[in-house]
Amino acid sequence: MTKDEIRAEVLDILTDIAPDEDLSSLDDSQSFREQMELDSMDFLDIVMELRKRHRIQIPEDDYVNLASMDSTVAYLEPMMKDM
Repeated sequence: MTKDEIRAEVLDILTDIAPDEDLSSLDDSQSFREQMELDSMDFLDIVMELRKRHRIQIPEDDYVNLASMDSTVAYLEPMMKDM
């Protein structure tokens, strides 16, 4: 997957988790939590959805890499390059 495809996939997951959020003005460099009303369970839902859709295992120590869109795409790109 390309960076744009990964970004689109993460946006799709965010739309499912937070359907009332306006993601059109999402700043890719800022934390999801600063821009959206996500709690820790919502964040875990993102991780679980990535696992379900793409069989990606994300260790708990790596959750910090999923803080923003930029960091999430950068973290997932090597794992999803052959998908």
